[in-house]
Amino acid sequence: MSAAVQEVLLAEPRGFCAGVDRAIEIVERALAKFGAPVYVRHEIVHNRHVVDDLRQRGAVFIEDLADVPPGSVLVFSAHGVSRAVQAEAERRGFQIFDATCPLVTKVHVEVAKLRREGYEFILIGHAGHPEVEGTMGQLDGGIHLVETVADVARVQPAQTERIAVVTQTTLSVDDTAEILAAVRARFPALREPKQQDICYATQNRQDAVKALARQVDAVIVVGSPTSSNTNRLRELAERLGVPTYMVDDASELRDEWFARAPRVGVTAGASAPEALVQGVVQRLKSLGATAVRRLDGPVETMRFPLPKGLKAD
Repeated sequence: MSAAVQEVLLAEPRGFCAGVDRAIEIVERALAKFGAPVYVRHEIVHNRHVVDDLRQRGAVFIEDLADVPPGSVLVFSAHGVSRAVQAEAERRGFQIFDATCPLVTKVHVEVAKLRREGYEFILIGHAGHPEVEGTMGQLDGGIHLVETVADVARVQPAQTERIAVVTQTTLSVDDTAEILAAVRARFPALREPKQQDICYATQNRQDAVKALARQVDAVIVVGSPTSSNTNRLRELAERLGVPTYMVDDASELRDEWFARAPRVGVTAGASAPEALVQGVVQRLKSLGATAVRRLDGPVETMRFPLPKGLKAD
């Protein structure tokens, strides 16, 4: 069955953000400077192709620091780690490079500062996500995770005068606004961050999908199932009523998805390489697409500095 694709629309921006760029570059530079193996706690970013590529070049991905030989080079993933993991890594004498996204670090710094001022925290995020575990692990207690509006009513802080809210950086902007409204209603003295914690790249990619979904018959989201921000893009497009499919790469595309989709929109999560997007575009061209159009969107110029010891000479 030949599909009916005529035009491909590309969301802008899409794909790698500054935090992902930096994290991958940290592993690449560590491999170049120290040679293999370089150990990485957790997947450096949540993308199967990125992780497989770095693994072939000598990166070893681990969850337990006991699996890292003494004296090794260790990189913390972009999602951040708890203070306990940090302390254990230092105690074991590893040479540590921290690839935590600076926008996640900003949340960690805020939590530590306000805790000293007697605050307890509501953390909006997904249980079990490494970023949430890292943020909760900045404190010994006094941080309450909520995933839904219903969770807000169940929180039992020790006091209600000094409550602050922080969020995972890769959430749905719309869902978070709804939960945040419930937090505000329950804790009128709530302290909120000066700038929202959901990062600029997550916001931009979600805005781009909203613009894209209005103009197409199907949406392809390139990214891995473990990626939080990629899943949010898929959910957002689905919620706007467009058939939406999430794929790791072009090999997962199925012709029948496009039988009634003359215009196909393509975007990618913040940890998905642009080469994978172009692979999807090529496959759509083979199904008949003759035009590829980039939508207008903000140009991202953000760059984050590399850690000491890995900077360019």
